[in-house]
Formats: sequence, C-alpha cells, structure tokens
Amino acid sequence: MFIIKNNYYLYIENTQSIDLDQINENKKISIIYRNSGLAENLIKLIKFRKKCKIKNFKFYVANDSQLAKSCMADGLYLSSYNKMIYHKLRLNLIGSAHNFKEIYEKIKQGCNTVILSRLFKTSYKNKKGSLGVVKFNLIMKNYLVDLIPLGGINDLNLLKLNMVNSNGLALLSEIKKKPMISHRLF
Repeated sequence: MFIIKNNYYLYIENTQSIDLDQINENKKISIIYRNSGLAENLIKLIKFRKKCKIKNFKFYVANDSQLAKSCMADGLYLSSYNKMIYHKLRLNLIGSAHNFKEIYEKIKQGCNTVILSRLFKTSYKNKKGSLGVVKFNLIMKNYLVDLIPLGGINDLNLLKLNMVNSNGLALLSEIKKKPMISHRLF
C-alpha cells in the first residue's frame, strides 16, 4: 500500500546524503538542505540544485538566505530556533515548529508551510513526547497554513500517515536509514 500525499519533504545534511537518481521525477518532492556540519562547496551545491531542477524537485536551504540566493534555491527553511523576519525576501518560506508558540512565530515570519515535529515517538535522547495522529489533526484545524508532520515516521507506522489530515509529510532520518522506504512513498 502507498502513502499518497501532495508534498514530501526530505531533509539532507549534505549533497551525498541522497541519491537523486534513485528517485523518479516528481513535482511533489522538496529537498531541505540543512547543513549542520562542514560547509558544502558552493559549486557542488549549485550542481545538486540543477539536478533537483531536472527532476522537478524543489530545493530549500536552511537558515541561510545568502546561500539560498547564491544557489538559486526555491525557498528558505527556517528552523524553530530561527527568529529572524524575512518578509523582504522573494523566497518561499517553510518553517519548523514544536509547539503552538513556535507555529505562531513561523506564521508571523511569513511561512506558508510549517513542519510540525514529533508526530510519533522517536528514539532520540532528550526528545520525549509526541503528538500522535488525533492530536495532530486537531491542531491542524486551528491554522490556515499547511502543517506537515515530521518525526518518528518509520516503516512500522507508515500506513498511519493515511489518517493524518495533512497534504504532506517530512522525513529526516528514515530516508537515510532505509532508502527503500521511498518506494512506498513516491
């Protein structure tokens, strides 16, 4: 059985994190480049961006508007800790939130999509608690922006995503651990 959503957001740490050749051309896929380690070579990033464009993938850069402009990204991803206002940018903004206060901040920043974390329980240390499908759906009713679930999504609870009233989903670590999961999604 497949999970059918309108948007799939895949987080990557570097351009080698994902093999774009293994994913079919799809306008529903957005790749969020979140570099928390060594800085990626700008030329490599521009080549990666061109590959994304050929495959019809949207490409977002996290928290760096200059880098987003330099590599002609489709938009900017604002982490939950990023409190800067980017209204003057001509980029599509996606935000990340963990609670009501952060959702409100991302709306105030101009984000039209907010990735809400933790849908399911995760195995990360110091990250306890999760929303679950019912609570996520109830929160979804309170906002006019698109809320996208993230967190704890794996092959065991993948089918529960059909019950989530969101038009998309986001994957962080599962796509790296088990690349075959992508065949069940897109």
